[in-house]
This record gives sequence, structure tokens and C-alpha cells, in this order.
Amino acid sequence: MTNYTTEKLNPQVLANYYDYLIIGGGMAADTAARGIREHDVFGSIGILSSDSDEPYTRPALSKKLWTDPSFTEDQITLNTAKETKDTTLRLNTTVSAIERDQHRVKLKDGTSIAYNKLLLVTGGEPKKIDGPDDEHVILFREWSDYRRLRDFSGNNQHVVVVGGGYIGSELAAGLIQNNTKVTLIYPDEVLGGSQFPSELAKEYESSFREAGVELLNGKRADSYTKKDGKFILQLDDGSTVEGDTIVIGLGVSPRISLAEDSGLKVEDGVYVDEQLRTTDPAIWAAGDIAYYPDKILGRTRIEHVDHARKSGKAAGKAMAGSTEPYAYTPYFYSVVFSISWKAIGTLDSSLTILIDEIGNGKVVYYLEDDLPVGILTWNVEPNLDEVRAVLSNPPINPQSLKGLIQEKK
Repeated sequence: MTNYTTEKLNPQVLANYYDYLIIGGGMAADTAARGIREHDVFGSIGILSSDSDEPYTRPALSKKLWTDPSFTEDQITLNTAKETKDTTLRLNTTVSAIERDQHRVKLKDGTSIAYNKLLLVTGGEPKKIDGPDDEHVILFREWSDYRRLRDFSGNNQHVVVVGGGYIGSELAAGLIQNNTKVTLIYPDEVLGGSQFPSELAKEYESSFREAGVELLNGKRADSYTKKDGKFILQLDDGSTVEGDTIVIGLGVSPRISLAEDSGLKVEDGVYVDEQLRTTDPAIWAAGDIAYYPDKILGRTRIEHVDHARKSGKAAGKAMAGSTEPYAYTPYFYSVVFSISWKAIGTLDSSLTILIDEIGNGKVVYYLEDDLPVGILTWNVEPNLDEVRAVLSNPPINPQSLKGLIQEKK
């Protein structure tokens, strides 16, 4: 390891120096610190997080904390600093610039921190709609957002959820199971219709309707106002919806401005090689922002937790000297009511679709030029390595796909 500390920094700067500096405090930061420690026991690690909480298990915020009474908030903390020796975690800390030539980052408060190697795991910024800032309008992303929503749910309070993707649908399902009136607004004609084949989308949507969620399909929320303590959402068809709290779950945009402003190559996300190294040999990127070469899917950017965990670990190991490439293809998943699904690759219902019945569930193949580019398992617990194998080496005849993926034994 280059002894950047003694070669380039004077003693006055050493108090603000780390061998490994990580910008971002999510799950990728946690696994990166653990990956570093697998190869370097002694190098100092600094984590700079704009969050107010230490790294935690993010999926629980929209899943188990709402649906599993035995799973409580005290179980989601990852104990990153405690479990990785010589790691300093700084919360509520915003980095304003990367000064690559000086191997340092500048903080919003005007101070600087120097590094030998730097990892960017800055995650995503939730998308908004027009309207006044208010504590009852929640761009759901962080643990603090979960705590607010908990306070504003129950007792038959009315929460309007905007967006029918992962976060929106999971929260709508969680809220309706916690004595909350829920209205879900989404642009698909059938909930999940842009991803799932028609028969599964109908089953998916029906599970929400049967649970008591008010469904407003084929609509988008343009803006909202507040009057007499109530929020009024203006929809694109001219209608309005009123509620006590608004949750906006419209996805995220990758936080890449730091990388872009510092001159790193950006293309959809932060451009990295097979070891997640950027165009600067001292800087890596992982998680939501990394635009990386996947061995099965091709160059891509993925915003799901499995990728955050695995790419963070791989980046940490690479920073500490490992030459192993990031050769993992991540999966994504969701659980709502009695429906559990997992997938790898592209879920686009406009593609040619082949459905295989497996026990009480289904395996869905999304085909492009007769080759699978995505596989969805629906109420089937698959061996995900088998799914990856089919995607990387599919049969020439698509009909031969049937039976290749079975329930894991």
C-alpha cells in the first residue's frame, strides 16, 4: 500500500486523513469497510455519511418492520464502526467537492479530509413532485423517513402513496396492514403491468384491492397543496385526491454530481471497470451509482440492495489490494401480502414472454430475439445460480427453457 500519509501530508493534516475514505453511509459503505478489513487489518477507514443514522438494513424500512412484529427497529443497525476496527463514522456530514489532485475531499463546512484511496457510494436521490415542504410529505428513503411515517400512520389516518414501484407498492401493502387508510396512485393500467405479464399483474393488483387499498390506476400526481391541515394532490387527468400524509415513491436519481464535477467519467452512472475502479486509479464507485460491466447483463447500473451489498464488498476488497473482479450478477425481489417474487435481468412486459408453471408458482422468461434477457420467479423459491446459468448460457430453442428452473430443494 502506498504510504500516502508520510509521503504527501504534513503532521497537521494527519488528523483529517484516512487510508480509505468512503463517501456515503448506506449498506454498500458497510460491506466496503468489511471488505477492506479482509485484506488490510490496520489501514484507517473513514465513512462520511449525510444520513443522521449509522448504516442499517434498508429493505426492512418498507418490508419487515411493517409486516413482522418480531422484527423491531433495534435489529436493523449494521454496527459498522463497532465491528470493523479503526473505522470512524461521521454522520450528518456533506461532501461538497473532491479535489483529486490533492487526494482530499472538501466538506460543506469548509474543512477538508485527505485520503489515500476513495470510494463513492453516494446512493440515490428520491424524485419529487411540486409542492410545499412539510413533515407530512415523505420522500421515502431513510430510517428517519420510516420513523415519521410510523408516527403518521395507524388510527385510520389516510396516507396517499404516489408511485407503484417497489417502494410505493411495499409501503401501501405495509400501511394497509397497520390500521391505515391507503390510496395508491400509479401510471400503469394494471399495477405492475409494465413489468409483469398480464395474468400476474392482475393477480398482483387484486391482492391490494382485496386488502382494502384504494387504487387509482393510469394516473400521475403532478403537484400537491395543503389546505386546512389536509393535502390535496392534483392528478394529470384533472381530478384531485385528499389525504393526511403523502408518501412519494417514484424511484431515485443516482447521486453522481460529486463524481461528475471532479472530472470522473460519467455515463448513466459513474463509469467503473471490472474492479469497480473509476477513471481515477485512486477512486472506486459501488452501489446505486456504479455503471459497471456485468458478465451476464452487460454494462449496467442497478439500484437494488443485493448489488449494494456485493459491490460494496468487492470495491472494499479491491481498494485493499485484491485483484478479484466483481463478477457477481445481482437479483432483486419484493414481498407483498402472499406474493413473493425474485428476478434477475430485464422485466419488461412489452417483450416476448414465456411462462412456465412450477408447482403453485410460475417462472417467467422475458425474451429478446428468442433469448432470455430477464427471468422472474413468482411464488417460487429458486436456486439463483441456476437462474444466472440460464441467462448466461440459454438454449437455442426458447421452448427448451421450460423446466430448467425448479423450486429449490
